[in-house]
Amino acid sequence: MNTHDLPVEVDDFLLSMRVERGRSTNTLNAYANDLRGYVAWLDDHGLTVGEVTEPVITEYVNHLRASDRAPSTVKRTLVSVRGLHRFLAEETEGVADPTVDVEVPKAPKGLPKALSEAEVQLLLDSVTGTDAIARRDRAIVEVLYGTGIRIAELSGMSRSDLDLDAGLLRVFGKGAKERIVPLGRYAVVALVDWLGPQGRPLLEPERWARRDDADAVFLNRRGGRLQRQGAWLVVRTAADRCGLGSRLTPHVLRHSYATHMLDHGADVRTVQELLGHASIATTQVYTKVSGERLQSVYRTAHPRASAG
Repeated sequence: MNTHDLPVEVDDFLLSMRVERGRSTNTLNAYANDLRGYVAWLDDHGLTVGEVTEPVITEYVNHLRASDRAPSTVKRTLVSVRGLHRFLAEETEGVADPTVDVEVPKAPKGLPKALSEAEVQLLLDSVTGTDAIARRDRAIVEVLYGTGIRIAELSGMSRSDLDLDAGLLRVFGKGAKERIVPLGRYAVVALVDWLGPQGRPLLEPERWARRDDADAVFLNRRGGRLQRQGAWLVVRTAADRCGLGSRLTPHVLRHSYATHMLDHGADVRTVQELLGHASIATTQVYTKVSGERLQSVYRTAHPRASAG
C-alpha cells in the first residue's frame, strides 16, 4: 500500500485501521485510493484535511455525483472520508467531525437476474415424489412462480383465502393490503394434490398447537404453519437439486414472474396490481429488465439487427 503521497493525518488513520482494527490489505488499499482522490480535490480547492467543514463535505459528495460515479462508489468513498474525520475528531482535542450530519447516499439495490423460462421449468420439474412433503413442496414452487407472491405472503396463506374452483387467491401484502391474484392451472392442480388425502391431512396433528395453524395452507413436518424460513428452504433445496442454487434469492421467482409476464405482453399496470406494488415506479423497473431481454433476443434472431 503506497501512502507516501498522502498527508500525515491520513497515514495515521490508515495505520490505525491496520494495527488496531486489523483491516485487510485490500480494504486498506481501497481506503487509500478513496482518500487520495479526496485529498487531491481538497488541494485543488486550496484546503487541507484540517480545514474541512460540513459544506465542504456536501460539495465533495455533489462533485462525486456530478462525475457520473456509480451510487455505490459515492457511498463507499463517503464511508472512507467519514472514517478519516471520525478518527481525527476522536484523536485530536477540539477537532469536530464535519461529516456527522452528512447523510450517506443509498446505493440502489439492483434486481436479481430473473430465471429464464427454461430454468424455471427445470426448477419446477426438480420437485418429484408422491409423499406428502413432495406434494407440499411442488405446490409451494408452483404457487410462488404462478402468482408472483412474496414468500412471507405464501407462508401467511390460509385455506379460506383460496377459491380453487375460480382459480383465485386472496393475498394480504405489505401494510395488510388485500389483493386478488389468479392462481393459474398448474398451481391449482398442485394445490388440489397437496390438499387432497395424500397431502396435507397426513401432516395434520391430533391437536393443533395454535388455532391459526388449523387454517394454514402449508404445514411444516410438525403440523404447524410453515414459516417464511421454511418455505424459502423448500425453494432453495429444489434449486440446489437442479443446479440453480447460486441464482436463487427469496425474490427471484417473483422477479421471474414479473419479467415473464411483461415478456409475453402484459400491461405494466396489470403487473403492478398483481404484485401488490403501491407505486407503478417500482413495477416499471421490470420493463427495463424485460426490454433488455427483448433487445438481446432481437440482436440474436433478426438477420438485420446488426451490421456486417
